Amino acid sequence: MRLQVKGKNVDVTDSLKDYALQKLGKLEKHLNDAARLELELQVEKNPSISQNQVAEATIWTKGPVLRARESSTDMKASIDQLVEKLERQAQRYRDKRRRGPTRGNHDQGVEGIPIVPSEETPVIVKTKQFAIKPMTPEEAVLQLELIGHDFFVFQNADTNEVNVVYRRRDGNYGLIEPRVT
Repeated sequence: MRLQVKGKNVDVTDSLKDYALQKLGKLEKHLNDAARLELELQVEKNPSISQNQVAEATIWTKGPVLRARESSTDMKASIDQLVEKLERQAQRYRDKRRRGPTRGNHDQGVEGIPIVPSEETPVIVKTKQFAIKPMTPEEAVLQLELIGHDFFVFQNADTNEVNVVYRRRDGNYGLIEPRVT
């Protein structure tokens, strides 16, 4: 694993760099040698931010890019929290890579024993139901602006299909028109 350490508004001392290298060394068991890791340590200058010691990392692997950012009042604590988060991500990536794509019943393990989800498994914590009325995509964009969300689900008046409009990063809007295949 290749590692690069940068500092922003902070002097990266040898002891701090050694500490980061030691902690990030734990990730090597989860990643291959071709992985490249970039660690940026920074101190936020805003006095209203109490947890201003920030550690941010990006790991380029053969598969996905792993990213994490942690902040606290102590740089070493930020590095510790960052490594824990990256270990979870790397472990999840490694497990998915080993298992490969799965199909069928995800609720049953070997011999019908239910699989207990790990603590990292995302869980649906809220379900929302609402009535949708037919409208044009332009009207849906106006509704999106009124409610202040990033997306809006509506019934397209032209096609009678359920569509989604969403705000893009460039400030424009996108329209999702699902098709059953």
